[in-house]
Amino acid sequence: MTIKEIQEEIVDEFSMFENWMERYEHLITLGKELPLIDEQYKTDDYIIKGCQSKVWVHAGLEDGNVVFTADSDAILTKGLVGLLLRVFSNQTPQEIIDADTDFIDEIGLKEHLSPTRANGLVSMIKQLKLYAVAFQAKLA
Repeated sequence: MTIKEIQEEIVDEFSMFENWMERYEHLITLGKELPLIDEQYKTDDYIIKGCQSKVWVHAGLEDGNVVFTADSDAILTKGLVGLLLRVFSNQTPQEIIDADTDFIDEIGLKEHLSPTRANGLVSMIKQLKLYAVAFQAKLA
C-alpha cells in the first residue's frame, strides 16, 4: 500500500468512532500491536527529543524500504508512534520524505492532544523523516 492509501484507511477507521474516548481506545490498541523494538535500541541514542514521554525509534533499511520499530513508556504515546509507523514503515526513503501528514489533522488528532503531546507528535514525524533522509543519502 502507498502512504496515501494507508492514510486514507486510517481516516476511514477513525471516522467510524462516535467520540474521542473511542478514538483514544483505538490508539491504545494500536500501541499494543506495535512490533517490539529490540532492547538494545532502548537507549538515549534512540530517544526522540521533544517528547514528554520516552519514545525510542530504530530504523533499518530492508530491500530499499525503511523499516521502523519503536516503543514508549506511555500507552497513548505508544499508540501515536504506532500510528506513524503504520504509515511510514516499509516505504522507500523518498516516499517518506515526500509524504504529507494531513491525515493527522483530518482525524482531528492534533486538536485533541495536549500541547506537549502535540509537540511530541511533531518531533516523532521529524525524526522518522530524518531517518529517511539519512537512508536516501546512503542510496544516492
